[in-house]
Amino acid sequence: MTATSTKSPTKSPTKSSKKSSKKSPTKSSKKTQRKPTQTKSVAARAQGKLGAALPVPGFRYAGVHCGVKESDLDFAMIVSDEPASVAGVFTKSTIVGAPVEWSRPRAAAGRARAIVANSGCSNTAMGERGRRDAATMAAAAGKAIGCSADEVLVASTGVIGEPLPMAKIRAGAVLAQKELKANGFKRAAEAIRTTDTFAKYASTTVVVNRKQVTISGIAKGSGMIEPNMATMLSFITTDANVSPAFLRGALKRVADQTYNCVTIDGEGSTSDTVVVMANGVAGNAAIRSAKSAGAARFETALLDVATQLSQMLARDGEGATKLVTVEVTGAASPQQADLAARRIANSMLVKTALFGHDPNWGRILQTLGAGRLKLNLPRVEVRLCGTPVFKAGASTGPAARKRAEAGLKSTDITVHVSLGAGRSSKRLWTCDLSYDYVRINAEYTT
Repeated sequence: MTATSTKSPTKSPTKSSKKSSKKSPTKSSKKTQRKPTQTKSVAARAQGKLGAALPVPGFRYAGVHCGVKESDLDFAMIVSDEPASVAGVFTKSTIVGAPVEWSRPRAAAGRARAIVANSGCSNTAMGERGRRDAATMAAAAGKAIGCSADEVLVASTGVIGEPLPMAKIRAGAVLAQKELKANGFKRAAEAIRTTDTFAKYASTTVVVNRKQVTISGIAKGSGMIEPNMATMLSFITTDANVSPAFLRGALKRVADQTYNCVTIDGEGSTSDTVVVMANGVAGNAAIRSAKSAGAARFETALLDVATQLSQMLARDGEGATKLVTVEVTGAASPQQADLAARRIANSMLVKTALFGHDPNWGRILQTLGAGRLKLNLPRVEVRLCGTPVFKAGASTGPAARKRAEAGLKSTDITVHVSLGAGRSSKRLWTCDLSYDYVRINAEYTT
């Protein structure tokens, strides 16, 4: 199996210019016109790692500007030439956007032709009008491509509490249909961005039952992220021949290992959506259950793409300078491992220390204690970038702190904690907390 992780080469080298010109999932355009001074982000440093997004046979993609945002692409369309199996996972928030209300039952039905998404307005907290607008958005896309509205899933991300400009959305559907291309993948990724500093996309190929299968996905999100089963937005396409029932199970298992393991700021979105469409064009023998031939290979490839996208989400956290991998081992139970990892990943004290290259293991122990984690302190070990800084109930000394401090200056760092209380483990991805996270979010409304 080969994998390609790609990012757009056309992005600004720092987050400041992009953060100031785009709307966030819940933020106002006028506020984001201001340009805060910003440190060079880890996302910007990653711009040199470029590759090619792989087109998926039988799918076409488009990204256009329809005017929801003042500038930049803001309307994405993904179309399968044939009816496709579809599966989705969505936010568990008690406040959800109208697009989630529309798309959730259609994804559960198992068949779809298209996904359309806009950035700049989330169509959330708009009551009956929002629900009508989501249905109209699906109908406009369906009319443009020649299918029923019920075969179209919709998603919106941007400001909460403002209505979708439906004349622009309708025009966007017509324009996007005209721009559909097999190689339009990158433009679709660009069109769903809000505060993201780069478009996020990943691809892989795998041989399944003697047929080559391609899987390509896009994602967006850099703030208001701690999913409970999805991410901000992520759309994955594949030409594999798989049943809707199998796809639902595979996506749930993959999401639990990837999208649900990302936290930027501990805040879940009203619009979290992950959708996978599979059109069967590859011609492999049908995968109908986890026991089918080729099922494990396909799911491993799907996991690969979702992992790449999830790491990009964490790497591009608002104001981030580091991708942080939090690993917890030795927990008394899976629930305790998850709680410990989230306590560390969401601790403002820990995240600010990491931004300052401070190997402050005391903050890690503090948040674990405050969370009332089950642990055996004499057996607890804290390692920063591979260097033990706390072990056997005490600091490992100033020399170890110096080594850890040097490691924390990297843009990819690891925090490992063994609780000494059992055998369960958990891995999460997060980022540091810089001055710029405060600046960026101080400028937003709602």
